[in-house]
Amino acid sequence: MTDPTAALSFGAAAGEYDRFRPRYPQEALRWALEGCPAPARVVDLGAGTGILTRGLSALGHHVVPVEPDPEMRAQLAAATSGTTALAGSAESMPLPDDAVDAVLVGQAYHWFDRDRAHAEVARVLRPGGTFAPVWNVRDERVGWVAELTRIAHLDHNAGDVTDRYADFGPAFIPVEVGEFGHATTLTPDELVAMLHTRSYWLTATPAERARVDGGLTDLFATHPELAGRDTVELPYRTVVLRARRY
Repeated sequence: MTDPTAALSFGAAAGEYDRFRPRYPQEALRWALEGCPAPARVVDLGAGTGILTRGLSALGHHVVPVEPDPEMRAQLAAATSGTTALAGSAESMPLPDDAVDAVLVGQAYHWFDRDRAHAEVARVLRPGGTFAPVWNVRDERVGWVAELTRIAHLDHNAGDVTDRYADFGPAFIPVEVGEFGHATTLTPDELVAMLHTRSYWLTATPAERARVDGGLTDLFATHPELAGRDTVELPYRTVVLRARRY
């Protein structure tokens, strides 16, 4: 099981998390929900500040956000008109059996107690319903992005996701994998602010935070693809793992 302190560290940076974390490409969300009713009733599990909730709502779906952190729920309510997240977790959702067409997870599946979460997701899904964790992972085929990962102790590249998590247990058919490219445009200061919403930085000591920030300053000042630029394009590969409940 993952470190619960790290998993619940994001509330302290909820506003910055919502502002700077990347959005999910619509084509990735459409693929995740392929075969579901339109509109679908969808749980956004581990909804955080509502980034995925808003993406799904924009496609016309009825979204039920579920989030354990009260600070993240408050930010979701402030940023997502007409939506209130339910207090709950992947292991215990306040929903009846067979209640929804799909459960999607944005950037949070790796925090779950997987065996318990798989059973709970299967409980709330109707037969044939879809479970689809989604990750925005940096495209480390780009040299400066790989260096950024090293400096800031980032995790979850595309290979990690597909190798580590592509089995949802006996309640689900075999997992399908989709991958979708996109990029976000940030100033160097905004990129640093986004990295300050990562669990490693939020739980680091002051000395380790200073080391990371110093390394980032050097990277932006000296790397030939970054030096002197007002904005940078941070490339992502959005990975979707999709499986249906038996």
